[in-house]
Amino acid sequence: MSLLDAAQAQLLAPRYLGWLLEGWLTTLWAALVVIVASTLLGVGFAAARTSTRSGLRRLAALYVSAFRNTPLLVQLFFWYFGAPSLLPQAAREWLNAGHRFWPSFEVLSALVGLVLYATAFVGEELRAGMRGVPATQLQAGTALGFTRAQVLRHVVLPQAIRIAVSPLLGQYMNIVKNTSLAMAVGLVELSYTARQVEAETFKTFQAFGFATFFYVVTVAALELLSARVSRRQAALPRA
Repeated sequence: MSLLDAAQAQLLAPRYLGWLLEGWLTTLWAALVVIVASTLLGVGFAAARTSTRSGLRRLAALYVSAFRNTPLLVQLFFWYFGAPSLLPQAAREWLNAGHRFWPSFEVLSALVGLVLYATAFVGEELRAGMRGVPATQLQAGTALGFTRAQVLRHVVLPQAIRIAVSPLLGQYMNIVKNTSLAMAVGLVELSYTARQVEAETFKTFQAFGFATFFYVVTVAALELLSARVSRRQAALPRA
């Protein structure tokens, strides 16, 4: 066998590269869903954490403590193995059956686990941003006749997002990386497909090398975005 033939033998066939590409696209899709959902829920939890109602604040704090202080993998196993056992038999059968316009149970449990976990972190970043808004801004909104909800929506939240945007992008990077744990509950994302390619070809370095490359490209894009946002914020005039 010539040196060229030996080198070609070490390459992955287009079929397996296609598997990895599909897994990467699934990772991007899942991460986007989790980012959007956790940000929307995070706004609600940040508002609850800063609420004037002590009971609501305590409930939100309990949620954040529970989800931040337990491993993500354990939470994913709970939603995949534990939570369905509490449902009626008919509901379990429906979830495990294939549905054309409904995600599979593996996808659903993975997304639920990832969203609820990420919300605890994203919500805390948004709460920190809200606390960075001067109290005079809230007082001015109240003096104009706004309700508390209107003050939060039109005055506090836009400024809080501007303050928290860099930490939020950091959390979004973590979300991309955390999707790899969803392979444990059957989500066919990048890590899952890399394992499939490795098992079929025995080319461990190539399979996980390509997977690593795709992760690096994704996270690097978010890092560049974060750096650009930071530069733009630094260039803005201070109030």
